[in-house]
Amino acid sequence: MPEQDDLAVTLVLMSLVRRAIGTLIHRAYEAIRSAGAITPASPGGHAFRRLGDGVKIAFPPGAIFGEQWIEIGDHTLIGERVSLSCGMWPGADLGPDSILRIGPSCSIGRGSHIVAHQSIDIGADVFTGPYVYITDQNHVYDDPETPIGRQWPRNSPVSIGSGSWLGAGAIILPGTRLGRQCVVAGGAVVRGEFPDHSVVAGVPAKIVRSYDADLGWHTNDRLVTTWTEHASGG
Repeated sequence: MPEQDDLAVTLVLMSLVRRAIGTLIHRAYEAIRSAGAITPASPGGHAFRRLGDGVKIAFPPGAIFGEQWIEIGDHTLIGERVSLSCGMWPGADLGPDSILRIGPSCSIGRGSHIVAHQSIDIGADVFTGPYVYITDQNHVYDDPETPIGRQWPRNSPVSIGSGSWLGAGAIILPGTRLGRQCVVAGGAVVRGEFPDHSVVAGVPAKIVRSYDADLGWHTNDRLVTTWTEHASGG
């Protein structure tokens, strides 16, 4: 019937229009993401102390300030909505040296925050899941009468060894030193020193596995106890 034919034609045309609009929107968004990414060649890249060859900070970024104290090595990829900051607020004078250093060939997952005030070193080939939080500063509660947020915070350098993997939602607290090729389980809260080839998990994080050339990956209760005591100052 003519009415049914007209309806069918209308539905086909509407489908084609929706498909064309959807394609245009996706292409426009990809163009915006490409144009908005921060690279060594983009205007935003020039503010950094160093952006190595092939570095890309995806669009949209998170909060980024203190760029003149940030160094990022060659071919490192920073995901969407990742915050990179040095200092408590934009415009603070943090001295002559870099404070946040991310090595080459790293991948920092979407929504992560790296907040530096004194020194954060991330080695080469470090990969993180999304929403990882790394900081070298924490609030103190020395004075029981003063609101904690109004007490001057305390800094302690952070170091993450090359080749390490940090799972989704991991939190790396001030004073943490992770050796090479370490694994941090998702959701772990890490503070203290951990040797090369450690697998750490939990809240607070403890060594759950380690690597030995003869034994391979294994659980060693004595090693776990020794390094837990060392990290806690025992």
